[in-house]
Order: sequence, then C-alpha cells, then structure tokens
Amino acid sequence: MEKVVTRFAPSPTGNLHIGGARTALFSYLWAKKNKGKFILRIEDTDQDRYVESAENSIIKGLKWLGMDWDDGPYHQSERLDLYNAAAKKMVEEGNAYYCFCSQDRLKEMREKQVANKQAPKYDGLCKSLSPEEVEEKLKNKEKHVIRLKVPEQGSVEFHDEVRGDIKIDCKDIDDQVLVKSDGFPTYHLAVVVDDNDMGVNWVIRGEEWLPSVPKHVLIYKALGYELPNFAHLSLFINKGGGKLSKREGATSLLNYRDQGYLPEAVVNFISFLGWNPKDTREIFSMKELEQEFDLKNVNKANPIFDTDKLDYLNGLYIRNFSLDEFEKVALPFMERDIKSDLMADKGYVKSVLALEQERVKKLDEVGKYTKLFFTPDDQLRYDPELLVWKKSTPEEAKDNLEKIIEYFKTIDEQQWNRGDLEENTINWIKEQGLKNGDVLWPVRAALSGEKASPSPFELAEVLGKKRSLIRLEKAKSSLQKG
Repeated sequence: MEKVVTRFAPSPTGNLHIGGARTALFSYLWAKKNKGKFILRIEDTDQDRYVESAENSIIKGLKWLGMDWDDGPYHQSERLDLYNAAAKKMVEEGNAYYCFCSQDRLKEMREKQVANKQAPKYDGLCKSLSPEEVEEKLKNKEKHVIRLKVPEQGSVEFHDEVRGDIKIDCKDIDDQVLVKSDGFPTYHLAVVVDDNDMGVNWVIRGEEWLPSVPKHVLIYKALGYELPNFAHLSLFINKGGGKLSKREGATSLLNYRDQGYLPEAVVNFISFLGWNPKDTREIFSMKELEQEFDLKNVNKANPIFDTDKLDYLNGLYIRNFSLDEFEKVALPFMERDIKSDLMADKGYVKSVLALEQERVKKLDEVGKYTKLFFTPDDQLRYDPELLVWKKSTPEEAKDNLEKIIEYFKTIDEQQWNRGDLEENTINWIKEQGLKNGDVLWPVRAALSGEKASPSPFELAEVLGKKRSLIRLEKAKSSLQKG
C-alpha cells in the first residue's frame, strides 16, 4: 500500500475553531493509523483577509490538543513561483485563459443572472479573445486574472470515501479564477499544486469544499497530476438541527482551554463527531484513537455538537485525576479567581480541592465551588430562608443551631474529622429526638452559604473547628428576630 500522506491546511484569517480542529484530528489520525505522514500547511494567499495572530492560534491549538506534524508548517505565500509556473502551463496548453473583465462588468453580469434565477457563474466572454488580443492587452498591462477553462461538454467524476461516487456535469462548473489580479493564486490552484508537490494522497476536509472538487479534478488532470483520495466531513449541527451559535461551539478552540476543558476530553469529544468505533466504548486516549480510527467508520450524517456530552467527558477526566494531577491543572484557575491570604496555605488549598474534585466539570468552575472556603468568616451574609429545612421554621432552625453549636464545642480537636463528626453527630441528633434534616441542613447552609455544597461534615473538617463555630454563630444571628 502507498504511504499515506495527509495534511491540515488552514487559512490564517481567524482563530482555529473546533470544526477545523476535528478536520485536523481526522487527518492526523488517518496518517498515524497507517504509519504515514501528517503535514501542516498555512494557506495564506488571501492577503486581504490575513490575520497576523491567527497562525499563532492555529499552532497553539494543535499543540494543545496533542497533535504534532511530521512536516511543515509550509506557507503558500513563500511558494508563488510554483503556482505561477502551473498557471502558465495551463494557459499554454489551453486549459486556462486570461480574463480582463472589470469588477463592474462581473457585478452586473451576476445581478442579471440572479434576476433570471440562474446560478451565478462567469459567462466566458474572455474565452473568445484571440491570441493577438490577449497579447495586446498584456502588453498594455491591463488588469487581469487567470481562469480555469472548463470543458463545455461532458462531466467530472470522482470518488469520496465518505459520500461514495459523485458525478457533476461540466455545464454546472464555473470557470474558476486560478490567479488573482495581484498575482497571488486562489485556493483552488494552490491547493492542487501543493498537495501534488508534497505527495498528499489523502485530502480530508469539511463538506463546504465538496462543490470545489470538480474544479480541482480538472486542474489535477490539466497539470498531469494523479488524483488523491478524497474524504469530506459533514458539518456540525446543534441539538435542534440548526447551525451552531458561538455559545454552542462555533468559537475559537483556545476558548475551550480558557474555560477549563482538558485537551484529552476535547480530543475524545470531537473524535466522535462523525466517527464511530462500532462498539460501546466512549473513552479513548489519543494513542488508542491512532490505532482504532478508520475513515470507513466516518458517517456522512451531520453530527450533533452537544456541549452536555463534552461537559460529561471533561468531568470524567477530572474525576480520574490523582489529587496531585488535579491540583496542577486547577491551581491556575483558583489563583485567577480567588484573592485570599489563605491561598498561601498549600495544605489547606489541597484539602479544599480534594473535597471539590467530584463536583467540577470544567476547571473554570473551581473558583465558584471553592470560594466559600476562602471567604472571610466575618463577611458571610446569609439569606435566612436558606437556613430553614423544608417544613421547619426559622425559630426551629435557630434553636437547632444553638443546640448543635453547644454540642460542637464539646468535641475534641482530635475527633474533628468527617468520619468521627458524622458518626457522633448522627447519634447525638437521635438522642435529642431531633430529625437529621432539621439539624444538618442549617449546619450545611451555615458552613457553606450555598444551596449546593459538600456535606456538613466534609465542610466542617476542611474549615476546622474554630471557623466552623464562627460561621454557625453568624448564621444563628441572622435568624434572630427583630
């Protein structure tokens, strides 16, 4: 079998998005699966839309996900001689031609076509220019482009690994611009020349490029190149079947990093957007994906981008971390969101993280879940209603807090740990003839100040006896009448 060579060829016109990351991943995995080569190429011939920071975003995003390239990055702007030579060859052999039409004429032509409900395409006016007319116009340095000369009859056929055999009539193919008036090639010429020059024999990209393939096939044949294998991946849709919004996923890949998603979870998530391993497994490492991935199992149906599934996977990876691993990735988010002298106590920080690891789905939630441990006790403010359990009353909640405060004062520091606290307190509640909820709910709410939190015994252990009693007293005071 011929060595598999794939590439990822983004345009630096904006940040790398998750759709582009999926294309890169599938190209990377197919190369690794077949012990082939994965190339990175920056397609920067559109100088009007070039964004200087975009290339850095692309490279950072790929490296964050754990993808590295075997060759590159190449830059098309440094390879203009190759494209010009190819365009010249196509003109000389009658497969391309010079077009001198002005933008005003092209605009008027398209407006008429739209008004007549015709598909907008070039009408071929400059195809009829004689060699002498062309030479005279070039001599006079008239502004021009070079266009693909599509055959007037026949069809273009090709096979797509995802979509099967495809046939397009030549009458439906536009005479695509190959070289712009600024001398830079368009995507269509450059991509074919580059893929051939770099030995790329598997072109894996999004389905938005599918209508361009017939033009590319004609360019391949005109230049005497061998056709690569094609695989066009379906675009993501939201759960309602519509286009993704920025909130749902159409945002920069590095935004996911900044929100606290783990690269392992993102790779696992996007690998399932269109691909299926044909079994019940849902967790794959990059190494496992390199072994298991197969383009034959890529579906042409539009995959649903479900952020709930991404959150689930991310939380799963977080829970599988050792405490040291979790601390390493969580600490930068804590330091960003929490300003407290207590952050200097590494042992305390670690005990807080150990308690909250089970609840965190994204690392940017760490500050939200742990802030209660770093809020100064004298700054806590309580909503009296929060402290009252179900059918209990504020008076009962206050009385129960008074009782348990006195009980907690009798507990030795040596027994101030979640295990002893829970066992002894549950027994005490039973002895007092009280109900667990009526006592433990106001204790938990007092210690956390939140509706949802770890158990009161876990909170008390981490906060310590002194701080726990201060919070309980403050909560009791908020229930005082008048």
